[in-house]
Amino acid sequence: MSRWSKSGYEGPKENGWPQGKGKYTFPNGTIYEGNFDKGEFHGDGVLIYPKKGRYVAKWDRGKMIEGKYFFYDELEYQKDEWEYCTLTDRRFYTEITKGLRPDGLTLITNDINGIKQIPEGTYDIGDGYYDPGNKAIYDYNGNVLRELEEEPEESEKWIKDKCRYNPNVLEDQFHLNGENDKIIQKIMLNSGSRGAKETELKKADEELKQE
Repeated sequence: MSRWSKSGYEGPKENGWPQGKGKYTFPNGTIYEGNFDKGEFHGDGVLIYPKKGRYVAKWDRGKMIEGKYFFYDELEYQKDEWEYCTLTDRRFYTEITKGLRPDGLTLITNDINGIKQIPEGTYDIGDGYYDPGNKAIYDYNGNVLRELEEEPEESEKWIKDKCRYNPNVLEDQFHLNGENDKIIQKIMLNSGSRGAKETELKKADEELKQE
């Protein structure tokens, strides 16, 4: 493991290059496990992300030829024919593999332990949350995991279409009370004065009737 970059290689070498089956750890914690040839990813290899999602692929001299992405729960991502959690079948993958939960314990996310707390204005993506303002993905503790990688606009659209959103909630429910607007405050003051006068007149009228 490199002292400075926190990256490192484990496995056989040939002429100083990683060669054969090995394991490479990136600074962000992502791990490549698979075949190397002269220091490059070559052949079958898997990228394993910090939150256990994984990309199973074939490589040619460091370039990915083809591959499939699996989420942490083994759900396979389908780009074109996505049949998961649709209008006709709204079950989460946990419910597909482990069965529906009993009445009163219905899942509202794919996590059998319940929803994770995420900041307002962000999207829960399963291994963290996506902040559209910063165009970045964070873990549930607020640490940056990664930025949107390939096809960022398409990835963001998919997240917004498919993932749970925690809407912004106005912190001050009286934010429209016009407390900083002189005209509104004058109107409210006059209204209050009229209301007080009307109350006094009603009270006097009731006292006269009692006499």
